[in-house]
Amino acid sequence: MVSFCIFINRQQFNYEFLKLMFIVSCEIQGEDGEQGYDTLSTSKNKGKGGFRATSFIYALTGLENMGLVANMVSLVLYFSYKMYFDLSTSANTLTNLMGSTYLLSVVGGFISDNYINRFNCCLIFGTLEVLALSMMTIQAHSDSLLPKPCGKSSCVENGVAVYFYASLSLLALGVGGVRGALPALGADQFDAKDPKEAKGLASYFNWLLLSSVVGGSVGVTIVVWVATNKNNHNWWKGFLITAVGTFAGYVFLVVGKPFYRLQVIRDSPLTRIVQVIVVAIKNGGLSHPESPSELYEINEKDSDSTAAKIAHTEQFRWLDKAAILPPNTEPSPWKVCTVTQVEEVKVLTRMMPIIASTIILNTCMAQLQTFSVQQGYRMNPRLGSFQVPAASIPVIPLLFMIVLIPIYDRLFVPFVRKFTKHPSGVTQLQRVGVGLVLSALSMAIAGIVEVKRKKQSLKSPLSPISLFWLAFQYGIFGIADMFTLVGLLEFYYKEAPVGMKSLSTSFVWISQSFGYFLSSVFVDAINSVTKRVAPERWSAARTGLGPK
Repeated sequence: MVSFCIFINRQQFNYEFLKLMFIVSCEIQGEDGEQGYDTLSTSKNKGKGGFRATSFIYALTGLENMGLVANMVSLVLYFSYKMYFDLSTSANTLTNLMGSTYLLSVVGGFISDNYINRFNCCLIFGTLEVLALSMMTIQAHSDSLLPKPCGKSSCVENGVAVYFYASLSLLALGVGGVRGALPALGADQFDAKDPKEAKGLASYFNWLLLSSVVGGSVGVTIVVWVATNKNNHNWWKGFLITAVGTFAGYVFLVVGKPFYRLQVIRDSPLTRIVQVIVVAIKNGGLSHPESPSELYEINEKDSDSTAAKIAHTEQFRWLDKAAILPPNTEPSPWKVCTVTQVEEVKVLTRMMPIIASTIILNTCMAQLQTFSVQQGYRMNPRLGSFQVPAASIPVIPLLFMIVLIPIYDRLFVPFVRKFTKHPSGVTQLQRVGVGLVLSALSMAIAGIVEVKRKKQSLKSPLSPISLFWLAFQYGIFGIADMFTLVGLLEFYYKEAPVGMKSLSTSFVWISQSFGYFLSSVFVDAINSVTKRVAPERWSAARTGLGPK
């Protein structure tokens, strides 16, 4: 699947094809064919943007996440009981799928910054997402497209494998592309330079998460119950609900188009980054000027761009050589770069440690969505006379977040803002720090609960502990996610240069991608070590009779 993703390159998404797709989209929606407009500087901005515009984006986010979150927590069971993967293979298949999904958000971010506006990018990739969910529905319903039990780690092969992995690849590409463009599309509806709208921008990310959480809550309760009810024979119904819900979400997105502010398509952000690096290397032998004012920059009166200039900083000074104009040389893109262009690369470079610091956080998330679900499948699922599906236990952190997000946005932020004077109450990185601490606490509790589950399983296999012991680790991690995800989205959007908003917000999903892939590495490494050190206990764990 990863190799499939690599082929999604610039040749497949060349300018002419995307331009054609955009024109077709505009004709369908009654547009006049223009690519977009500056969200802040044209008369077309009048009456557009704000929370009225983002309400349609919230609707899409909720309906799409209803299916996505349900799949994230239940597909590991689908892989085990319908596709006949063993425990570790089903977990790794899901983490690899989610890792590829989030990694492909870079594709959506790059295309929406470079070729087409974010609205049309969401529609194109959303079509692929609905197609993939439809294919999964058909496969789950058709016995001829399902494998037979074989006793191996994976029973998926031949035509069944082609269909199975094609649908997963399309799902990864579709969801990833939308993830790369949608958050920035909503943030475009607020002008960060306007004090009133800056507060709206801070609230936007909180309410975006809330809409995602509400949709996810429906997914992990109703959709998961439908899919896993009656001995796991209704998976196709669960996929059908998610496909229909996702399609309805994109209908809402289209209906809201008259209210959106659409961004201007600018130069390729990746090209600008490469230019700085190449020119800095070419100018490596040149000396730094005595004053930063001698570095090359285009005067605002001579520039057609409405983007603000970025002041020079001293950090990463070797990149400044890209802004040194060699003697007897006429300015051109591959011979000298502006100070603003160099500073854009510096901004992105400063973001790299933030991405790295949240990888382990997302590895924790991957473990909760795979092994904790399988763990819950071996616990007592009863709440009175009602049997709770193991895959529905993640509703606990979602319910925490549904309650806490409005309290945080409407009470905590205005109160703290009086003291900090910060539009978001606290800085984005402070939110991320709180989330990282809570995620570590969550996994520590998960380890304690697993020890308790194991002891009870060995002592009395027919009387397992309650499924709701998992509520502690899920609840704390839900709060951690509330702090971290919103903080990162807002941080990357605000710090990013104008032409790289989508690409920068996709960094959130890149971190999640690495976290999921790292989870797969951990699982393979632990399996490899325990198989050699304690083969009997490893065999018991593989069959679900002992600890994982």
